[in-house]
Amino acid sequence: MIKYHVCKDKTITEIKVSGHANYKKHGEDIVCAAVSTATILTYNALERMGFKEQLNVSVSDGFFHLKVLTPNESITHLLENLSDTLSQLELQYPKYIKNQKEG
Repeated sequence: MIKYHVCKDKTITEIKVSGHANYKKHGEDIVCAAVSTATILTYNALERMGFKEQLNVSVSDGFFHLKVLTPNESITHLLENLSDTLSQLELQYPKYIKNQKEG
């Protein structure tokens, strides 16, 4: 299962995603592919917009962690979009992706 957690203060400060969906075998897993695409697309957009120095990012197999060091409106909007995308995927595939909410 893929687990994700979105940390918020007034805006999103951190997003962590880990695990594998195991929806299908490797190479056919559309849930893993969708999550990977959403996270990497978001990071690539932030980097191309010149925000790399305002972020701390770690990416490896089955793991994505992005922490905002210096927030701004553009970063906030892109991270809200990522959070919404993960939530929509959770609604479509509840057995394979879960939000690890605090509390």
